[in-house]
Amino acid sequence: MRVMAQMAMVMNLDKCIGCHTCSVTCKQTWTNRSGTEYIWFNNVETRPGQGYPRTYEDQERWQGGWKLNKRGHLVLKAGSRLKNLLTVFASPKMPSIQDYYEPWTYDYETLTNAPLQEHTPVARPKSLISGKDMDISWSANWDDSLAGAPELAQDDPVLSRVSDKIRLEFERTFMFYLPRICEHCLNPSCAASCPSGAIYKRSEDGIVLVDQDRCRGWRKCVTGCPYKKVYFNHRTGKAEKCTFCFPRVEVGLPTVCAETCVGRLRYIGLVLYDADAVLEAASVENERDLLDAQRGVLLDPHDPEVAREAERAGIPRDWIDAARRSPIWSLINRYRVALPLHPEYRTMPMVWYIPPLSPVVDAVAETGEDAEDRGNLFAAIEALRIPVEYLAELFTAGDPAPVTDVLRRMAAMRSYMRDINLGRDADESVPASVGMTGEEIYDMYRLLALAKYDERYVIPPAHAEQAHGLEELATECSLDYEGGPGMGGWGPFGESSGGTTPVAVENFHALKQRQTTDTFVDPESREERVNLLNWDGKGGAERLFPPRPGQERAAPELMEGTDPGGEAEPKP
Repeated sequence: MRVMAQMAMVMNLDKCIGCHTCSVTCKQTWTNRSGTEYIWFNNVETRPGQGYPRTYEDQERWQGGWKLNKRGHLVLKAGSRLKNLLTVFASPKMPSIQDYYEPWTYDYETLTNAPLQEHTPVARPKSLISGKDMDISWSANWDDSLAGAPELAQDDPVLSRVSDKIRLEFERTFMFYLPRICEHCLNPSCAASCPSGAIYKRSEDGIVLVDQDRCRGWRKCVTGCPYKKVYFNHRTGKAEKCTFCFPRVEVGLPTVCAETCVGRLRYIGLVLYDADAVLEAASVENERDLLDAQRGVLLDPHDPEVAREAERAGIPRDWIDAARRSPIWSLINRYRVALPLHPEYRTMPMVWYIPPLSPVVDAVAETGEDAEDRGNLFAAIEALRIPVEYLAELFTAGDPAPVTDVLRRMAAMRSYMRDINLGRDADESVPASVGMTGEEIYDMYRLLALAKYDERYVIPPAHAEQAHGLEELATECSLDYEGGPGMGGWGPFGESSGGTTPVAVENFHALKQRQTTDTFVDPESREERVNLLNWDGKGGAERLFPPRPGQERAAPELMEGTDPGGEAEPKP
């Protein structure tokens, strides 16, 4: 047993309202610079739909992830090492800009400078790549809320694998939102595909990153990732991907997407896993056994033997305690309600999902029956094969049984807790019918419905001795060049690709001060910036908004507490 730690996330799809707040804040933080206009590290897809990039789940076309060869060994679906080297200068299995979308802006100058005329002038869309006029035909959320479903749904790779009845009638039965980020897999095919070794998995917390200094822009990682969450920055010639907001995680703060989530559907925590068991688990012959195999890789942090092996492996004691309090372990292996996205890709993803029960509840309510009654809900889950079959293609390699079990547990929780909340005696036969106890049902309800901030995000701060000097750690991803958010000046890759003073990511000590203070921390030399990456909502951020009419911002030297002469004024 070789114990390692992994940061992981679980999303409760029952709570997602499709507001895209997570996408917008992630983009403002990480991809708000030239060359990243089409890049969305976090995006929210409407299901059923083609996704982003378009039809990314069609691995017969894109050849991402792993497969078993005739000898039962894992090999990249894109081909052998020799084949990858032969196509290193022109990888044919990669989405084009049309499969993502061509980013655009509008000709606002026509609106602002047009002379007075009878008709309002039109601001035509212009490509941010070529600068020419263009017609908008696709974007990152084109499937949003099933817009244009009859035309678009026929190209949904998941929907094509289910029955004709579902394909013809799904728009009348169910729709849900699916937020997606990089899966930070235990067996990442993007790292195995990279000829230059630029993509690596951090040994201390399992976060998968791109070393911008080593990246040569081969783009094999784009082909190798089955989730298509590695992007190519055409401005820098480098690959970029979700970083799991590691500068925040290292000091105990959740990712930006989780911090700003309106529905509070994201859970972040540390899990312990057996690194020696990953290859065997990813190599099971039957794809439907991959779910249980991956669950088996995750170790019980309450097991004394696991704790001893973790300490021998150099995992700090407070990290082991955090793994015991982690909501991730509870949702995956204790309550067994979280499922991985496309386990059949054999990458062992570490962003898991709780499938939505709402379509089933809505279907029962439309009949006029009690939508919270256990008998009605259980019967509806068995009868509504449409959502279960589709969800199974997403989360269990097509096996509907685990999805049905999850939905039954969620339905049992609703029925059991309704009796308690209405002052009636709890019916212990309800949790027993799904293999749980009343205490487990209540704890699961507490975590899914009432959990506080520090229960949803159990993130142990990194240890400086473990991370080999956190103040220098950011340079591994070259955030002081174009690869970093919000950089200014000139650098080795052209305009806005570097600067003498990194301003996008604060060092470890500044972040730690921000985490523990009760007031807004304004680091030195950043008077004119508001850094959304590290702003946790404490205090005001007036520079985010223009001043009100008649109100002007005070100069720094004239702020409250000082006089023009520089002497501090005594406070009353």
